[in-house]
Amino acid sequence: MKVLSKILPFALIAVLLVLLLCLPRGDDGVSASEKTVVEIWNVDTFEGGKGSRTAFLNRTAALVEEENVYFYVLSYTAEGVKDAFSRGIYPDMISFGLGLDGIAEKAIPLPYSDAGGDAGGKCLAVPWAAGEYFLFSLDDDLSEEESTAISCGGNNLPSVAAKFHGTVGEELPSGEAYVRFLGGEYRHLLGTQRDVCRFQAKGVNVYRKELTKYCDLFQYISVFSREKRGICLKFLEELLSERTQSDLSRIGMYPIRERKDEFTPSVFTSAEGLKEIADAAGRDDLKFLEKYLKSR
Repeated sequence: MKVLSKILPFALIAVLLVLLLCLPRGDDGVSASEKTVVEIWNVDTFEGGKGSRTAFLNRTAALVEEENVYFYVLSYTAEGVKDAFSRGIYPDMISFGLGLDGIAEKAIPLPYSDAGGDAGGKCLAVPWAAGEYFLFSLDDDLSEEESTAISCGGNNLPSVAAKFHGTVGEELPSGEAYVRFLGGEYRHLLGTQRDVCRFQAKGVNVYRKELTKYCDLFQYISVFSREKRGICLKFLEELLSERTQSDLSRIGMYPIRERKDEFTPSVFTSAEGLKEIADAAGRDDLKFLEKYLKSR
């Protein structure tokens, strides 16, 4: 009995160790008994349609969360991201659009491919929501021969869309362009999905033509965390699924699979690079402009 009483504690410890080692572990080597929090930042660098892209990501996260896996989605400004990066603070994933610096240097390769999100032969960002450029008119004349208000509302380059479609007009802040178009000051409006939602909310009937030669209205997402890569990829799989993509109309944006645009810039283009593209759009040579872009 004395021998048994001495051996029993060690035997119990051994059994506990075996049980711990046999606990199921996730793709990232995280024990199922541990809590894992995935932090996602959303940055809006161009106008969406309606509602919140951050809220949409939160709804998607709820579909992926498990007993011990949680997602924490935060809205950030471009300035806030720049400040955080400068202090060495990074999320596990980041949702963003054109004009945000410092992503490619931190992003890890993804098992996807996209012209705008590929860099150095690797996919470092994948688009999950799309906008679109349109030419609007209050009548059925969309010949583009009359005056046009070109709506500007973020880091996107509507002047490039105008160039590809032979539209000449005056660049105005988004809200002003919309109001002055409805007021009759301009025959046409070169706008986006944001204007589609404005017209719907106001009950205004307009004619529209899709402009599909160029688009930079894409919301991308990148993964930073190598440790949580498996969980992040599960989130991406849901975000890009038929179920979630078909729900993008809730925020006035469009599924990626529906986009048939010919050209787009790299989402990693710097502020200086965006200026060069805008300057190139002011030239008469479209082939020169295409050198700055990628074929989709």
